[in-house]
Amino acid sequence: MKVELKTWTGLGLATALMGASLSGCAGEGGEGESGEGGEAAQTAQTGEMGEGEGGEGGEGTGGEGGEGGVEIASAANNPIVYGSALAVAEAHAIAARDAFTAGKTDAAAEMFGHPVSEVLAEMDPVFAELGVDDFKPLFFDASAAILDGADAAQVTTSYDGIIAALRAAAEKAPDNGTSDAAIAAGVSADMIERAIEMYPRAIEIGRYEPYLDGYGFFKTAESTFEASSDAILTENEAAHTALTEALAVLAKAYPSVNQPAELDANQGELLAAGSKVNLAL
Repeated sequence: MKVELKTWTGLGLATALMGASLSGCAGEGGEGESGEGGEAAQTAQTGEMGEGEGGEGGEGTGGEGGEGGVEIASAANNPIVYGSALAVAEAHAIAARDAFTAGKTDAAAEMFGHPVSEVLAEMDPVFAELGVDDFKPLFFDASAAILDGADAAQVTTSYDGIIAALRAAAEKAPDNGTSDAAIAAGVSADMIERAIEMYPRAIEIGRYEPYLDGYGFFKTAESTFEASSDAILTENEAAHTALTEALAVLAKAYPSVNQPAELDANQGELLAAGSKVNLAL
C-alpha cells in the first residue's frame, strides 16, 4: 500500500466543510510526499499471516490511493485495506477528542473534519456496495459543534457516535478468508507506519497538526493491537513481538496529545521498529 502524505494548506475548516479538500497529514506548500508503506496489506492476498520475508509491500493490492493513502480500489475486497480506511478516520477522531480535552479547540475541529476529504468521500462507492450507511455527517457535525462552542459532554457524545458508526461499518468488512488476527495485525501495522512517517514531517514543518496526526495513528494502532493481542500472539508470535516493540517506541515519540517542546525521538529506532513489523508480517 502506498501511503500518500499530503500538505497542510492552512485552509479554514469552514472551507473544508463546504467541500474543499483539506490536505492534512503533512507536507508543505502543495508539495506532496509519498513513501512505500503498508506492507502488512499483502497478508490479505494470501489470507494468512505468513512467515518469511515481507517482500514488496502492497504489490497487487491495486488502485490509486485516496488522500488518506488508502487504495480505494482494493477496499471492497481486501479487509486490511478496508480496515485501514476506517482506522484513518478513527485516528482523526481520537486526535480530535484528545486535542479538545487539551484545550486545542481549533485543531480538534479540523481533525474531526479531515477524514471526510482524506478518505471517507473516496470510500463512498465501497460503503454503498457493502451496505454501509453514510456516516460522514457525524464528522461534519462534530466539527461544527466545536466551532459553535460545544462543551466536553457534547464532544464526547459526538466522538462516541463516530466510533459506533465505525464499528458498525467494520461489521460489514469484505471477507477474503483473512483471519481476524491477520486483519488486526495488518491494520495495526499500517497505523504504525503512518505514525512513524508523520514524525519527521512534524519536525520539518514545525507545526502541531502533523504531530497530532501521528499521535492519532499511534493511538489507533495501540487500541487495534490491544483488542486482538491474544489472537495475534497465537497466530504469529513474531508479529506480536514486533508490534509490541514498535508501539513502545512510538509511545516515546508521541507521549501525549500535547507536542513536546523538542521532538527528539530516535528516528533510526522508529524506522527499525517499523521494518521489523513489516518483516514479521
